[in-house]
Amino acid sequence: MLAQFVLFDGFDPLDVVAPYEVLHCAGQLTAGAVRTELVSAEGPREVPSGLAGVSLRAVAALAPERADLVVLPGAVGDLRDPAELSEAEAERTIAGILRRTLDTALPRLAGAALARPDTLVATVCGGSLILAMAGLVRGRPVSTHPMGREVLVAGGAEHVDARVVDDGDLVTGGGVTSGLDLALHLVEREIGPRVAAAVERVLVHERRGTVWSASGTAPVLSV
Repeated sequence: MLAQFVLFDGFDPLDVVAPYEVLHCAGQLTAGAVRTELVSAEGPREVPSGLAGVSLRAVAALAPERADLVVLPGAVGDLRDPAELSEAEAERTIAGILRRTLDTALPRLAGAALARPDTLVATVCGGSLILAMAGLVRGRPVSTHPMGREVLVAGGAEHVDARVVDDGDLVTGGGVTSGLDLALHLVEREIGPRVAAAVERVLVHERRGTVWSASGTAPVLSV
């Protein structure tokens, strides 16, 4: 399984590195059944994150036709309300950073990944907002950071308040640390529970929460 982790200007490093290490570890424990790759929509380049002085190098271009799994992170930026900021300052907010990805090839490539029956798309934190703003997840159950709920709903998605939401070919995580749990769920689902448990032991991390999916009995009361 080839997992491509997407980098874009302003990305959140933890959204990338945490699930990357989970899947890299799974690859080590399976003699290469999982391969990991840092990519960007533009191809190989040094990509600055949203944290000053922190960047990662994309070694290839995002290629949905080649990837079995595409992981899309969120961003790091100014947490103030954009309505209270100047235009220049608003561009440096998380919303501003994520919105700029719409002017790149990323939405088109993400749409191509979602359209491929053999490609799984996963998002961490605000990564799902990129899909929502691009109109790619209308009517689908999706998780994101609580601060992005309104953007998700405005994009036509069904917001689910869960740490990880599994909707088949789309798996989404909530806040930044959910990247660990999302990746472990993917390892369990795609490789198997014994490997996932071994990765947990290596990383000394126990998953939190229940992975939500539209299966089983629905509750009759809203909670």
